[in-house]
Amino acid sequence: LPWHLIFLLSYVLLRDTDDCRSCLECSRDNGCVRCPERLFLFLQRDGMSQHGTCLLTCPAGHYEQKGKDMNRCLKCRSLDCEHCFSRDFCTKCKAGFQLYKGKCLSRCPLGTFPHHTDCLDHCLLASLGEWSEWSMCQRDGATCGYRWGKQSRTRGTSDNHTTSFCPLQAETQRCKLKKRCTPPKKERRKERKGLVTVKLTKINICEFTF
Repeated sequence: LPWHLIFLLSYVLLRDTDDCRSCLECSRDNGCVRCPERLFLFLQRDGMSQHGTCLLTCPAGHYEQKGKDMNRCLKCRSLDCEHCFSRDFCTKCKAGFQLYKGKCLSRCPLGTFPHHTDCLDHCLLASLGEWSEWSMCQRDGATCGYRWGKQSRTRGTSDNHTTSFCPLQAETQRCKLKKRCTPPKKERRKERKGLVTVKLTKINICEFTF
């Protein structure tokens, strides 16, 4: 048989096998090489070689990455991660580990507590205290000379055990400032005395000239 007929026959035979049934391109040694648009290429190492399979969803420990040429199943970085959104952000951990901010931990960090398979912040459940007084209305460190400024206030948790690691809540509002900065009364008196002294000095100079 001509070589092109042999190639065509071998391709048809490979395509009908279980390994190559969902592939666009298939290799006898490496399985799927190219997948249809909606499937993901999953490469599984077999000794020194890799074997490809086209899947609808990626298996545990892998995440789906869509590409222009082909979609792929890529491995999560952490071995303790069962499902991940990206290489470094885990969404579900394996048994015996707790999920906290995309990481799989053997124990929950300080300020958190285990809840099912996650670590939750104590601050989410802690009761909040009263708001502090509003701060002085300022803008760029000045309390006057502008039309509007800002002032803020804070509050923490009412539980003494959580106060040390729970962040303060803060809110800011706009406030009205005095457009003109008027000096205190003492300074105004000094300024007036200075003006009087200057006037008297001018009069004395004029008298001396005549």
